[in-house]
Amino acid sequence: MKVPLLDLHTQYKLIREEAQAAITEVMASSAFAGGPFVEVFEKNFADFCQCRHSVGVGSGTDALWIALRGLGVGPGDEVITVPNSFIATAEAISQCGAIPVFTDIDERTYTMNPDLLEAAITSRTKAIIPVHLYGQMADMDPIMDIAERHAIPVIEDAAQAHGAEYKGRRAGSLGRAGCFSFYPGKNLGAWGEAGAVVTNDDKLTEQMRVFRDHGQQRKYHHSVIGWNSRMDGIQGAVLDVKLRHLPDWNEARRKNAEIYRSLLADLQVGALPHEAGYARHVYHIYPLRLKNRDQVLSRLAEKGISCGIHYPVPIHLQQAYSGMGWDKGSFPVAEMHAGEQLSLPMFPELTEQQINYVAAEIKEAVK
Repeated sequence: MKVPLLDLHTQYKLIREEAQAAITEVMASSAFAGGPFVEVFEKNFADFCQCRHSVGVGSGTDALWIALRGLGVGPGDEVITVPNSFIATAEAISQCGAIPVFTDIDERTYTMNPDLLEAAITSRTKAIIPVHLYGQMADMDPIMDIAERHAIPVIEDAAQAHGAEYKGRRAGSLGRAGCFSFYPGKNLGAWGEAGAVVTNDDKLTEQMRVFRDHGQQRKYHHSVIGWNSRMDGIQGAVLDVKLRHLPDWNEARRKNAEIYRSLLADLQVGALPHEAGYARHVYHIYPLRLKNRDQVLSRLAEKGISCGIHYPVPIHLQQAYSGMGWDKGSFPVAEMHAGEQLSLPMFPELTEQQINYVAAEIKEAVK
């Protein structure tokens, strides 16, 4: 049996007629760059995230960068985040001219450890970016308490957490801004590149809308030096179709995760993903931690099971950030996780038969 890590084709077949009808509307109106289809999606996505505003942009990386720029982060400033994320989290900080400062992660949730946050704050700290990794939110109450005590804005990196919740509140709604990627493989994925920032801050919303459109408040009148990061109309229309299905797709992911958990319960303690008591996990990724990760990965590939590794090299050990004073051992929990993490097949359309096959082969491989 072959089991893919992700199956976008099956999802496409399920929504093909809805999506093609929406794309036909975009073509008929020629609203290809920004425009009404993006505006409708922005409103609906803001409502979904329990926020007043949503600003559609070209990618999740743009979302982080534009939120930072909107908050005035610039050269010489410091922004605190975690090293176990896709490099875009740090990249957006660096593209502002600011310096990423890392804290280590919690061993069970793989998200920012609030106990280590305050020690990383300096007079140059201008923002904090907790990453809601794999579909689970970071522990936001203590993070927000520390941030508010120091008057530092929090930007949620929610690129993997569409619809995840913290004590009943949706990802993106707790900080000053929440940044989302709609890369095709995400829980809510576009048919191309796209992203969005959600916020309850009226002023920040206006600043980000100006910045994403070449710094213009009206055509050919540029108040600041901006950038071209408009979401295109086709992506807005497709995302709005898919947003209607997102709650059901997230629930399917949660059910799949529960089947995995019941079948793999006899693996060593700590191997399975942990859903924190405060969280509603949406399982963008289903990560195991295994000491013999690479051998298991090879064995599963031989059996037709596609798995992945997120992320084999923490950001502080990437060549792009060499020379900044971080060595191996700087963030031991993140480094341990990078060496042991294995992403199992996870998508809403995954069948119980496929999960049973994957789990049985994992147990054999671990032996």
